[in-house]
Amino acid sequence: MLFSVAAPLLVAASLPLAAAQLDLYAKKAGLKYFGAATDSPGQRERAGFEAAYQQYDTILKDTNEFGQTTPTNGQKWLFIEPERGVFNFTEGDIVASIAAKNGQLLRCHTLVWHSQLAPWVEETEWTAEELKSVIVTHITHVMGHYRGQCYAWDVVNEALNEDGTYRESVFYNVLGEEFIKLAFSTAAAIDPDAKLYYNDYNIESPGPKSEGAIRIAKLLQDAGIRIDGIGMQAHLVASRAPSLDEQIAVMESYGALGVEVALTELDVRVETPVNETNMAWQAEVYKNSTGACAQVPACVGVTIWDFYDPFSWVPAVFPGEGAALLWFDDFTKHPAYYAAIEALRNKTGGHACKPERRSVGSRRVSQIY
Repeated sequence: MLFSVAAPLLVAASLPLAAAQLDLYAKKAGLKYFGAATDSPGQRERAGFEAAYQQYDTILKDTNEFGQTTPTNGQKWLFIEPERGVFNFTEGDIVASIAAKNGQLLRCHTLVWHSQLAPWVEETEWTAEELKSVIVTHITHVMGHYRGQCYAWDVVNEALNEDGTYRESVFYNVLGEEFIKLAFSTAAAIDPDAKLYYNDYNIESPGPKSEGAIRIAKLLQDAGIRIDGIGMQAHLVASRAPSLDEQIAVMESYGALGVEVALTELDVRVETPVNETNMAWQAEVYKNSTGACAQVPACVGVTIWDFYDPFSWVPAVFPGEGAALLWFDDFTKHPAYYAAIEALRNKTGGHACKPERRSVGSRRVSQIY
């Protein structure tokens, strides 16, 4: 699928084909990784596309392209503990084994989230003590199974409303904000080497929701509980995405807490069918998001939420929208691919190089809440 979007294609023309690879340039820009999430073969969006798997797998395992991966679904509560005390690590292990075989970092996702939650968790009337036990047991078994394999865990996912207040969920309704403390303190005890993240969407620019994420980090730090990072999901819309300056500002506000930052689920959806205009908008958004990370010392990496358009979650959730990733159905690359490369080559914002990355740390404690 070809477009005459001028800037990305000029960049493409200036790069040797083998050199135009995302993780290679991310590391040159000072990042730890550029990665892509992936799902289990034959499941959900991947069902029915078996003919594409060989070409897809060849791209995914190219460590110059992707130095990191994440299971999009396999480690979520619905799939990993479908019945109380019954754990099924099959899907999570598929992606963990891909990362291990390819020598890629593994970001693990996610432990406590209101969505894709096993029905038995949502439908039971819990006492506070019972629900605390459920959370501790779940985190203990899941993190224990993957201990030593995960660079980072999204410990709590999407605990905020758009106005920065706490989202009502089975966890919050029973335990209040204590469920966040419990999840992070338990996680810190089970895998002391994994980075522990709070992860959310619509926190890619300054505002009430980003202030809520900062409040969660401070809540944990004030309690002496380890939090190592804030994950910006970055499920963006090409026509109304945060600007480069907004993304830099919010990343710096998170970094000021002494935690690292990452773009954890980046995709940029457009109205379909695609056209030159929305592909140009999309290229600019990918350039800005990648460039912001490359310019902020606290930002360690970028993960796109899969890389192949047919495997994206977007069309099923947002009818009439899609083409949110970097490879089209025919495995040609979006103009946005080359825009991301341009950003990693330090052309965004005119910065000559990324500042020296500061060491980010956090307090560690052994108590379990």
